[in-house]
Amino acid sequence: MSSIEIAEQIRSSLPGTEEIVVQYLSGYLVDDASEDEDILEVARYMLESVTIGKEDALEPLMKSLTGILQERLVQREKARGGPKLQRLDKVMDMSKAGAMSSTIAFAEGVDLESINKGKASRVDVKKLEKQEAKLKAKIEKRSRRDLYEGSKLLEQANKNKQSYEEMFMKINPLEASGAASKNKSKDIHLPSIDVNFGSNRILSGASLTLAHGRRYGLIGRNGVGKSTLLRHIAMRDVPIPPHITILFVEQEIVGDDTSAIDSVLKADVWRDHLLKEQAALDAKLAELEKPGAGGEEMSDARLEEARDEVSARLTEVHASLAEMEAESGPARAAALLAGLGFHEEDQSRPTRSFSGGWRMRLALARALFVKPALLLLDEPSNHIDLNALAWLEDYLQTWPGTLLVVSHDRAFLDAVATDIIHQHSGRLDYYKGNFTQFYSTKSERERNLTREYDAQMEYRKHLQAFIDRWRYNANRAAQAQSKIKILEKLPELSPPEVEDTETFRFPETEKISPPLLQLSEVTFGYDVAKIILNKINIDVGLDSRIAIVGANGAGKSTLIKLLTGELNPMAGQVNRNGRLRVGYFAQHHVDTLIQTMNPVQFLASRFPGKTEQEYRSHLGNFQISGMTGLQLIGTLSGGQKSRVAFAVLSLQRPHILLLDEPTNHLDLEGLDALMAALSSWNGGVIIISHDERFITTVAKELWVCGDGGVTKFMGDVQAYKNLIVSNIKARP
Repeated sequence: MSSIEIAEQIRSSLPGTEEIVVQYLSGYLVDDASEDEDILEVARYMLESVTIGKEDALEPLMKSLTGILQERLVQREKARGGPKLQRLDKVMDMSKAGAMSSTIAFAEGVDLESINKGKASRVDVKKLEKQEAKLKAKIEKRSRRDLYEGSKLLEQANKNKQSYEEMFMKINPLEASGAASKNKSKDIHLPSIDVNFGSNRILSGASLTLAHGRRYGLIGRNGVGKSTLLRHIAMRDVPIPPHITILFVEQEIVGDDTSAIDSVLKADVWRDHLLKEQAALDAKLAELEKPGAGGEEMSDARLEEARDEVSARLTEVHASLAEMEAESGPARAAALLAGLGFHEEDQSRPTRSFSGGWRMRLALARALFVKPALLLLDEPSNHIDLNALAWLEDYLQTWPGTLLVVSHDRAFLDAVATDIIHQHSGRLDYYKGNFTQFYSTKSERERNLTREYDAQMEYRKHLQAFIDRWRYNANRAAQAQSKIKILEKLPELSPPEVEDTETFRFPETEKISPPLLQLSEVTFGYDVAKIILNKINIDVGLDSRIAIVGANGAGKSTLIKLLTGELNPMAGQVNRNGRLRVGYFAQHHVDTLIQTMNPVQFLASRFPGKTEQEYRSHLGNFQISGMTGLQLIGTLSGGQKSRVAFAVLSLQRPHILLLDEPTNHLDLEGLDALMAALSSWNGGVIIISHDERFITTVAKELWVCGDGGVTKFMGDVQAYKNLIVSNIKARP
C-alpha cells in the first residue's frame, strides 16, 4: 500500500479532481493522520466536496480505498488498543442549524446541513472544531510542500540556466547540421513516451509521431501539459534522434547593446561560430604565406604542411557555410524582421530598447532564421499584432522542416496546420488536416463511439433480461446459458469521454441614457513633435461591438487608454456619462494581479464586504472553482489568471468593456465561453485582438488604426489579412 497507489485510484475514479486534493489525501491516508482520527470518514468528507455531480462514483471509490487501506486500518486499531466509548460533552442537532459551519473545513466553508441532506446529525461540536483545525493545518502544511513543486522545479531550472549559445551547441551539435545527417530520415516516431512535471504525470505511454515536412498544431485544455511536452522535446528529455536540429521559441530574448539584426544573425550559433573560425583561418593562412613565415624554427616542409592543414580546414568551413547559405544571412534576417513589423531603422536599434512583446518577436525571427529541422512554437500569436500574424501564417505555409506549434487560435491553425495533435487524458491523438477538419472528424468519431456504446449497452440489457427471466426455467435453461456465454464474450466498452464545457457570465448592466462615451476631434501624442492619433471621432454605446486592428505602435492601446481616461487628449474633447462604469482588460493583465494573494483574497481586497463563499461563487462564474480559488495567483496558469481578471472586471458591473488582447492564454474552451458571454451581454464592447474567429464572432464593426487615424474597414478580417500580405509582398 502506497500513496501513489491511492492517488492513482482517486484519479481513475474521479477524473478531473484537482491535483492538490489528490496529493493531500494520498499522503494523509498513508503518513499524516494521527491515531485518533477516523481516516476513512475524513476522506469521505473531503471527497464529497469534489464529487458534486459525480456522487455515484463516491461509494465505489470508498470501497476501493477501504480495500487498499485494510492492513493500515488493522494496524491503527491495534495501536489504539481497540475502540473506546466516550460520552459526548455536548450534543447539537445540525439539521436545525441552517447556517455555515463557523470553522473552516478542508480549507473552505462547508455547509454541513447540505452535506447531510436534511438528516439529523448528532456531533460533538468541540471535537468537530478541533478536527477541522487539524485538517486545515495539515492542508496548509501539505500545500507548502506539494502545491508549488512545479515552481520549485522552474526556480531550479533558472539557477542552472545556460546562455543561448551554450544551450544551442549542447542541444544541436555541429554534426547534426552537417553532411553526416544528409541521408538520414528526419521523421520522429517514439512509440511510447512518459512525460512528468514533478509528481504530475503529463503523458503515459503516449506515441509521439512527427513526419518531416508536416506542420502540427498541438491543442488541449489549459494545464494539460502542452508547454511541458514542448520543453521535454526541446531539451531532448525524450529520445529525439541526435541528427535532428531543434529550436524552441518560449521566452523573450535578454536585451543588451546588440542590434536587432545582429541578434538575429547570431542566433544561428554554428553560422556565427564558423564565420569567426573562417576569419581566424584566413588570418593564420595569410601569416603563414608571408616571406620568412615560421622563422628558423620551422622547415620548409613543415611550413608547407601547416599551410595545407589550414587550407584543408578552411575548405571544410567554406563548404559548411555554403550549405547553410551564410552569405544570404543579412538579407534573410532583414526580410524576417520586416515581416514581423520591424522598420528599417528599428533593425539597427539595440535589443534592450525594445519592450517585452517586441523581444518576443525577435526571438521568433531568430528561430525562423536558424531553420531547424524541428521548430517548436508556444502560442506565437500572443505577442504579435494582426498584421504580423497575417505575414507569419503566410510564411509558415512554406516552412521546409517539421513544425510543432501550440496555439488556441483556430484561424491560425486552419491557415498553418497540416495535422492536429489532441493532447488529453495522458495521451496524444492524431488527426489529418487543419483545425476545422479535426473538429469535424473528432465530432463524428465521438458520435460513432457513443452510438456503438449505446448499442452494446442496449444489447447487454436485452441479453441480461432474457437470462434473468429464463435462467431457472428447465425448458429455456440451455438458451439462457448460451446468452450468458455471449454476454461474457462481449468486449468491454468504456463510455465515451465527455469533455466539460465552460461558461462565463457577465452580470446584466442597467441602461443609462446616451451619450455614454464620445471622442470628438481628439488628438494625442506623447511628444508634441510626434502625434499618434489625430482628430479622432468615436461614439460608444451599449449596443457597440467594435474591433480595432492595426500594426503595433499605430495607437490601438493608446486609443483604449483615452477611452478609459488613463490618458488625457492634447486637443479635442472626451465626453463621459457621469454614471458610466468602464471595465478595462489590459493586455498585460497579470501586472494588475497580486501574485502573493489567492483569487479569493484578491477579490476581497478589491471589492470588500462579501463573504468568502460569495467570492468563490463569483469566481466559479469564470471556472475558477474548488481549491483553485485558494492557490496563490503566482502559481496559476496564464489561462487561469485571465479568468481571475475577468472575474474582477465583472464585479465592477461595467456598462462598457474595453478588452486589449483578451484571448491570450485562453484555451479553446475558455475562448468559446468568453465569446458566448460577450455575445449575450447587454453592454458595449470594444476589443483589440489578433484572433480572427473571436473578432468575427463578437464584433459588428472593424476599425483600422494607422497613419494617425481610426477608420472603418468595409470588409471582414480575412479581407484585411489578405490586404496586409499583398502589401508586404509588394514591397521592394
